[in-house]
Amino acid sequence: MKNYTHINDIDDINSWIAEAIALKKNPLKDNALGKNKTLGLLFFNSSLRTRLSTQKAALNLGMNVIVMNVSGDAWGIEFEDGAIMNGTTAEHIKEGAAVISQYCDVIAVRAFPSLTDKEKDESEQVLSAFVKYATVPVISMESAIGHPLQGLTDAITITENTSKKRPKVVLTWAPHIKALPHAVANSFTQAMQKMEVDFVITNPEGYDLNPEITKNTTIIRNQEEALKNADFVYAKNWSSYTEYGKVLKTDFDWMLTKEKIGNAKFMHCLPVRRNVVVADEVLDADNSIVIEQANNRTFAAQLVLKKILENM
Repeated sequence: MKNYTHINDIDDINSWIAEAIALKKNPLKDNALGKNKTLGLLFFNSSLRTRLSTQKAALNLGMNVIVMNVSGDAWGIEFEDGAIMNGTTAEHIKEGAAVISQYCDVIAVRAFPSLTDKEKDESEQVLSAFVKYATVPVISMESAIGHPLQGLTDAITITENTSKKRPKVVLTWAPHIKALPHAVANSFTQAMQKMEVDFVITNPEGYDLNPEITKNTTIIRNQEEALKNADFVYAKNWSSYTEYGKVLKTDFDWMLTKEKIGNAKFMHCLPVRRNVVVADEVLDADNSIVIEQANNRTFAAQLVLKKILENM
């Protein structure tokens, strides 16, 4: 595997999950694999779990790690080919990616969408430019429309927490005070489509995800109906796709409560706004597995790095 930028880079999700769980049991087993190799973590946006878990994953493999908050610490980067750079950008991605490739053996990039220009966001301008111009492997730590490390993490977490052959998994839209990306919901959907689960998405009118991603996945408008007999409930907000980036619903009647979730295990990628997205009683209950889910971020990243290092 050269790059990891999409859930579809996973050739066999069941074998990947098994490998990740094995790594979790013995995380330092391959700590010589990354010796004298450097991972560059480039952040165009804020991060807590992604930064720390990916850095820890690299350290578990014996790698050196360089971290840069690109938006605050670097020259403004231009991504448009043929641009006349007489504005705020001082460095083109062609030179930037080539130079970083000399310092790092693997580059991991995190960049969010604009939520104003659907075409540009779906072109994955930032991530695609690094893949195009870098001369070393590239990993997505979340991009405009996908979060494949989170999607792999979620698949691992569900597998560890079920004994059912085909559990019911529900992705429910939840309220938020601002417009959020579709990336986590997209990659979770794509991960579930690869697994043996009864997968359902529930969201209000106007909040359907990109139909090219949801495909034949069942979508139910009635949240309480969708949540019946669920084994796992994943709450996540996303802005409108059809009215791109807009917030169409401002009340909190889709907030997840104990009454709605029943005995299902609760999942969220974090950070989460308490008593907006989900009630305290759900987040603090024994059936909440969000902390375990966050812990698995390390082993999803470690597996991806391991596969890349083994292919170098």
